[in-house]
Amino acid sequence: MKNITLVIMAAGIGSRFGGGIKQLAPVGPNDEIIMDYSIYDAKEAGFNKVVFVIRKDLEEEFDRVIGSRIKQVIDVEYVFQELNNIPEVYQEKLKNRTKPWGTGQAILCCKDVVKEPFLVINADDYYGKQAYKEAYDYLVNDQVSNGKEQIAMVSFILKNTLSDNGGVTRGICSVNEDNHLIDIVETHNIEKGNNCAFVKAGENMINIDLQVPVSMNMWALQPGIFEILERKFKEFLSQLDDEDIKAEYLLPTIIGDLLKEEKADVTVLKSLDNWFGVTYQEDKQSVIDSIKELISAGIYPDKLY
Repeated sequence: MKNITLVIMAAGIGSRFGGGIKQLAPVGPNDEIIMDYSIYDAKEAGFNKVVFVIRKDLEEEFDRVIGSRIKQVIDVEYVFQELNNIPEVYQEKLKNRTKPWGTGQAILCCKDVVKEPFLVINADDYYGKQAYKEAYDYLVNDQVSNGKEQIAMVSFILKNTLSDNGGVTRGICSVNEDNHLIDIVETHNIEKGNNCAFVKAGENMINIDLQVPVSMNMWALQPGIFEILERKFKEFLSQLDDEDIKAEYLLPTIIGDLLKEEKADVTVLKSLDNWFGVTYQEDKQSVIDSIKELISAGIYPDKLY
């Protein structure tokens, strides 16, 4: 059987979550966290290893809250995303950095551990079962390279990803008739209205189609991506000013650049499930309620493991 890995990006602390570690907030009836449901769905779809990307200082709490439990049901490895995990030539220049380097570096940290096709997800996002099935079916089949990096993105319908508690940032996707990604436009402060979504532009409101496909940072990748990420990370670091301590090396930007350079094909997979997550503190109760409804509907057992 082909090995397929789930990589969970969990190194960030939620700045909009009242100071707590939002990835570890319990949402299930037995103190399950969102990651429990993600791993359950991934394992059910066929994934057979989980790699957690965390900060070293979170290891003990992370292991207590989820790691030690998940090790009982699937192979688990930890990878540490640290600020100083950069080429030595840049260490002195960027010594004042306090902000994590971003999702591109988070994935690059996995290069010595992940040797098989893999799916990347955010730790604090609930994606639903269909997304994992679509991603697994894509990854388990060998992709014809045609000289380009083969990537897939699981898209969601915008209306299934909005928050009742404030504006959200979504990557709005343009997709061609062959289900290949043409472009992603990172769109900030998308708000939910009555049967509509909109962004404010000064005094005006710009409506956005509720059915438009959006990216939720769920990427299906091949191990060849590590070489690309390493090369582009060096380019990114070389262009930073000494004072530029907040710029981030982001996976969607990197993939967008590969598209523009015609060095990647990005297949757009589709999920019709509701996405939910804890963007704001107030979202937590709606996540708890959503999980309760899914259990009542028989989608999940009351106790996962």
